[in-house]
This record gives sequence, structure tokens and C-alpha cells, in this order.
Amino acid sequence: MSFELTNHNNSDRVKVIKLNENDLDKLIFPFKKHSLTSLEYKPFSRFSLAKSLDEVFQNNLSKTLEEILNNRGTGTAIIEPDIKNKKFDKDFLVKLSTGLAYLVGNPNFDSMTGKYYARFYVKHQDSSDSYLRKAYNNLDLHTDGTYVKEKTDWLIMTKMEEQNVSGGESVILHLDDWEHLEELSKDPIGQENFIWGSPKSKNVEYKVEHPVFSKDKFGKPIISYIDQFPEPKNMKQGLYLQKLSDALEHSKNKICFPLPVGSTIFSNNYFWLHGRKAFKEHSGLSRELLRIRGTFFN
Repeated sequence: MSFELTNHNNSDRVKVIKLNENDLDKLIFPFKKHSLTSLEYKPFSRFSLAKSLDEVFQNNLSKTLEEILNNRGTGTAIIEPDIKNKKFDKDFLVKLSTGLAYLVGNPNFDSMTGKYYARFYVKHQDSSDSYLRKAYNNLDLHTDGTYVKEKTDWLIMTKMEEQNVSGGESVILHLDDWEHLEELSKDPIGQENFIWGSPKSKNVEYKVEHPVFSKDKFGKPIISYIDQFPEPKNMKQGLYLQKLSDALEHSKNKICFPLPVGSTIFSNNYFWLHGRKAFKEHSGLSRELLRIRGTFFN
């Protein structure tokens, strides 16, 4: 096993996987076999790409990721490839993120882009209909897939590039570290069905219904929540969501850290919430992100 596995400086729950340049060099040739177009149009090519990635690390990378993501005590890995050399371009990062995803499961169709992944920018000026691209607002803690019918077991976010960026740190919170988990997960309102919609940019025409809190196979609480998309049916639901939002954002156990360019956050979507701090204003601000979300093979 040639990758380095350590605990994150801010939390023992978060594992850091460092991929060195020599190993990444071994991926250049097998990755060139697959263009981005072939990966988008031929799903089986993504499995071939993932196998090439795993073989470079003696088939230990897939086992390590599965163990981290399925363990309630951990559940998040940050993958930090050594890509300072310009030979590792943004296409390489798309392929690396694809390989990581297909080591553990099948990505969902992303309606926003019509692909198995989404790439999008956060810039100084924005006219979108989603907090996702609002650079100078906090992106509050949330989980993904709240407004779609598909299961969303896990989430990948890769920082592709950034320019003129100050602020915008990643923020995550493990459900079991949240001070108000027992109070709000056991509240009967949190177990009611809420209506969840989405803005036009998501390209999802339907709405879904599900509770904020449910339980996993071990009887532990899991969450499906984002502040922009629920449509409260009445006063008690509206007030519950406000209480929930305040309790999450005021948590003293949030983990905040800068994510290096080229790095990936890979998280279990049921017991980790994620968000982003606001950026400091700059007319040339630009950050490109890649997102993949999906289900485990098993």
C-alpha cells in the first residue's frame, strides 16, 4: 500500500489519503486511454478506469475507501493527490474523481448537467437560483439528494481550480457530534414527511416527500436536509426547520478547513453534513468544483 493514510488535523473521524506523484505518474497512460467523452457515453469505461487506479495501489485503495465510508465512526476521506506538476491537468482530476467514485459504487445521474458528474463555477458575479453559487453567502450545512427519488449514499466534491480566493473554507459536521441530535431527531415533526422541491437550474420537474430524520439498519439516526428546498406544509413544520437550521449553524463541533486545489472530499451522505464559508469579495474570484454523488455497490 503506497498511499499515506493519516487522521485529519481537525478530527480523528476524517481520514486523509495522500497520493504521491510517482504513483500518479503510473496513471497517466491508462487514463489517456479514456477521453472524457468516452467516460460520459460509455459507463463500462469508468469501471476500467477505476480498476487501473486501484491496481496502482495494490487494490488497497478500494478497500480503504469502503471501510472509511461505511464506518459510522469515520465516514469521510479527504484524498490529496500531489499534482503540483502541470502534467496533471483538470481532465486528469475528472478521471481521478471518477475512478474514486467507481471503486465504491455507482454514481447517480446528475440532472443539473445531464451527466454522471457536475462541474460548476463559483464567481464574483452570479445570477443563479441556488445558494450553491452565491460566493458571498455561507452555504449552510446540508446533505445532497434531498429533492430526487434516487438514493444518495455518498458524495464527492473535488476542487478543480481557484483564483483570487480568500475564505470559502469547507465546513462539515458529523451527526453524532451535533449537540442537538437527540432533541431534534426524536421530535415527531422531524419524522413527518416534508415536501422537497428544487429550483429550475436543477432540471428536476417533480417533488418528493420524506422526513428530515429516519434511522439506519442499526437504529441510529440519519438525516436528509438542505435549507433551500423544503416546502413546509404548516407553521409547526416551518418553525421546526428554523430551529433545525439554527441548531446546525450554531454547533460548536463543526469542522472548518481549507481544501487544497486538486483534493477531494468523499463523505457518507447520511451522517455527515457539509457546507462552505463565505468568500471575501474580489472581482476576479473564481472556483471550479466537481461533484459526483451515488450509491454503494452493496
